[in-house]
Amino acid sequence: MKQSLTLGKVTKFMGLGFLTTLKDLFTGKLGKEDFKNVLRKVFVPIASILLFIGLWHLGARTLYNIEADYKIEKALTDQGPEAAEAMRQCIANGEVSCQPNTLPSPAQVWESYQSLLRDHRIISADKAAFVEKTAALNAKRIAEGKDAITYTGRPSFVDQIFTSLKTVFAGFLLALIIAVPIGVIIGLSKTLRSSVNWLIQIFKPVSPVVWLLLVFMIVKTMTKDSNSDSAFIISFISVGLCSMWATLVNTAMGVASVDKDYINVAKVLKLGPFQKVFKVILPSSLPLIFTGLRITLSVAWMVLIAIELLAQSPGLGSFVWEEFQNGAIDSNSKIIVAMFVIGGIGFLLDRLMLTVQNMVSFNKNEGI
Repeated sequence: MKQSLTLGKVTKFMGLGFLTTLKDLFTGKLGKEDFKNVLRKVFVPIASILLFIGLWHLGARTLYNIEADYKIEKALTDQGPEAAEAMRQCIANGEVSCQPNTLPSPAQVWESYQSLLRDHRIISADKAAFVEKTAALNAKRIAEGKDAITYTGRPSFVDQIFTSLKTVFAGFLLALIIAVPIGVIIGLSKTLRSSVNWLIQIFKPVSPVVWLLLVFMIVKTMTKDSNSDSAFIISFISVGLCSMWATLVNTAMGVASVDKDYINVAKVLKLGPFQKVFKVILPSSLPLIFTGLRITLSVAWMVLIAIELLAQSPGLGSFVWEEFQNGAIDSNSKIIVAMFVIGGIGFLLDRLMLTVQNMVSFNKNEGI
């Protein structure tokens, strides 16, 4: 029996359980309940994805035809039948100059995704070549106490993803450093909660644009003679200030709702203020604190795009805005690629925080 359990654990660890399920499915040995689970967890999601792609394709084709008919009709009205026929031929031949610029199809978005990856490989090769060329010169400059020569070419799409991730994690860390200590202090005192509640309720719904302008005024003054990257500093501080309120409120709520018996035990044991906070209050408040941190990270990622756009930080927000203004035939496709990347990363960040939350929570949940 013990050997069988060990083998089952090893099989599960190696991921062979799924293969066994597939084998049972195709050989007809799968039980009714197991079949329903496979249907619900595997085939239904795949079917919904295919349905989404199909509806997207049909919608894109419909909008393309509407726009094409409009362009032909306009050419007929403005210039006559010959111009309309020329426009029809131009659209049919797939010439870039006359193609309807509307919702791209899934195939066009996939092509733009591959194009962005090819572009990333080219830029990465250019960077590597630049580093190799300037290695000796930079070593000499550093030895002389001078700044090294850095690569100033345009960033690739992948580089902009990493810039956005760096910004959002810096903002999240700032939110954590500010919100958790203040939340603990507020949660320990009813008087403090009453006195600062108005401030939280006023600043919590403030738009990220307003926070950006406020931070811009302060940072520009403080870094006037500095060589630091002011766009990055403005972006991550704005992200932190926009997103910290959920953590602040949840921390204060968690601390205030700690079981009074725990507080009484701390008094009996004569724990000092810091010992009481770190050994009793914070462990009891962790589930609510991590719920706030999960919301904070989601909000930080959501407002990041708008903040990067306005702060001219070279991240995904800047990429989306540049493509929108570019107006090229593949700009819409690239914007949709960015949309899927933003959504996918947001989903992964949420799952990451949910996993950490479940590790410190008494009530496990799968989340939504």
